[in-house]
Amino acid sequence: MNTSFFDLIDQTYEFPQTSFELNGNSLRFNKVDLVPLIEKYGTPLKISYLPRISEQIKKAKLLFNNAIKKHNYSGRYIYSYCTKSSHFNFVLEEALKNDIHLELSSSFDIDLSIKLFENGNLTSDKMLICNGFKTQEYILKIKQLLNDEQLNPIVVLDNLLEIEAFSDVQTSINLGIRIAAEEEPRFEFYTSRLGIRYKRILELYKEKIQTNKYFKLKMLHFFINTGIKDTTYYWNELKKVLEVYVELKKICPELDMLNLGGGLPIQYTLGFDYDYDYMINSIVEQVQVFCKEAGVEVPNLVTEFGNFTVGESGATIFKVIAEKQQNDRETWYIINSSLMTTLPDIYGINQQFVCLPINNWNKDYKRVNIGGLSCDGMDYYNSEMNKNDVNLPEISENEDLYVGFFHTGAYQESISGFGGIKHCLIPAPKHIVIRKKEDGTLEDFVFNEAQNAEAMLNILGY
Repeated sequence: MNTSFFDLIDQTYEFPQTSFELNGNSLRFNKVDLVPLIEKYGTPLKISYLPRISEQIKKAKLLFNNAIKKHNYSGRYIYSYCTKSSHFNFVLEEALKNDIHLELSSSFDIDLSIKLFENGNLTSDKMLICNGFKTQEYILKIKQLLNDEQLNPIVVLDNLLEIEAFSDVQTSINLGIRIAAEEEPRFEFYTSRLGIRYKRILELYKEKIQTNKYFKLKMLHFFINTGIKDTTYYWNELKKVLEVYVELKKICPELDMLNLGGGLPIQYTLGFDYDYDYMINSIVEQVQVFCKEAGVEVPNLVTEFGNFTVGESGATIFKVIAEKQQNDRETWYIINSSLMTTLPDIYGINQQFVCLPINNWNKDYKRVNIGGLSCDGMDYYNSEMNKNDVNLPEISENEDLYVGFFHTGAYQESISGFGGIKHCLIPAPKHIVIRKKEDGTLEDFVFNEAQNAEAMLNILGY
């Protein structure tokens, strides 16, 4: 007896799920029917579903605020969005509807923030957490913000030299210090290249910050590359940070924020299982207990969620244009774009995404490798790369098969470059946006057409 693709999913996972359900034999993403979008816009197609961004922000706020209430935590929760995850205007506008702050990484982020302010999306009471290594241009633009007094930057010091760059500032400046966390034991480096080592922080404060009447240390910042996970490594690093916070708080009463960075995970498989409530409650409780035992006031808790904010809003859809049987065991489905240029995390860090067929869920399935159009041998997606078998419906002579990669909303355009020149001159896909109107109905529109030959050749100087 043959087994359909739907039977495979139904027997293996809890289905339907929050983002995924069926309409007949076709997939819905966040209750949006994808087949009509394909018929309207074609493929390859990038989709940004904006309501998911607000849903994620509200989810995190609710979880943290519930934990604060449960533990009688006297501090408050502050949500900021990590702009480098996706700089698109429609992403920032949607996120800023939810009373959030921004974390910046470069000088151009300052220009972006000014545009948002001028357009009325960003208000002067919101923090601009200026993270990252400070180039000369970045420093000059931060100083301009300080002089204009319209926006509210917090300068997070990444190295010991940056404090000198702001020593000539003659107005009050809020500072943070980023701690250089110890990397996970299996990582190839012992200490993060970002931030200042634990042992130098107290010295930095006493010698350079405490002695300057314009400097106010407001924030201690740390970030773990592996994300917020229930591991001995994570809890050990949090404990080290709290030890530094306690030492500083005793001599620096204005220090009132602990920035936990980003790293709250999102769903990359249908079998995703992460206890958000447990982790957030545990963090709040540990901070509470540690500070109480040390006899210091608890900090306000800040996060910089980027991937968590925007990742689950994205989808990328391809058409299977050919099937190749290269040997007895390896079947290839060739798609009408490149994986390594359209979804570069697949190529760069072996990232797994939720990969599902859009249609033909009633057909028999087979294990396949998905191949892109470029001539690079690494332009593929399969079970060896992504740890789970890639199974898709068998191809029918009378019906096209479409494949979607889901929760692709963060970093992919930032890393591959939006537009521009791609490997083998494979064009960037059409990009559409789905947003919710004031009456609650959804509308979709083209943000950017698929790249054409003329635009590409113009970049190349032809």
